[in-house]
Amino acid sequence: MKFFIAYLFTALTFLIIDGIWLGIVMTDYFQTALSHLMADEVNLPIAAIFYTIFAAGIVLFCVEPAFKEKSWRKAAFLGAAFGFLSYGTYDVTNMATLRDWPVMMSVIDVSWGTALTALSALSGYFALSFYTSKYK
Repeated sequence: MKFFIAYLFTALTFLIIDGIWLGIVMTDYFQTALSHLMADEVNLPIAAIFYTIFAAGIVLFCVEPAFKEKSWRKAAFLGAAFGFLSYGTYDVTNMATLRDWPVMMSVIDVSWGTALTALSALSGYFALSFYTSKYK
């Protein structure tokens, strides 16, 4: 149950904040920079698969190891590292394989992924810490 709590808070944090980022903050930039690559509509089932898998990765590789050491700093660091590596891999691959992929898009996206994943790992870590302190 306790890791379900970590997963739930991690996933909700990631999904809500990323939804605001993608759906409101960056919409105009994406339309300008990537309109020639964008689908007419988001494929929601595929997006759900991404969010489900990525949140599990954050819990497995960031929240759980940090919780074992009782270190929120480790959760933030591992989250940032996981986000940087994941988003960096995606963006560098896009730069290598897609015509006209904007370099600035990669800079923004990797920075965003690093910060968002760190924040999501912290959310999962603090939810897990709170839950275990209340329900030992």
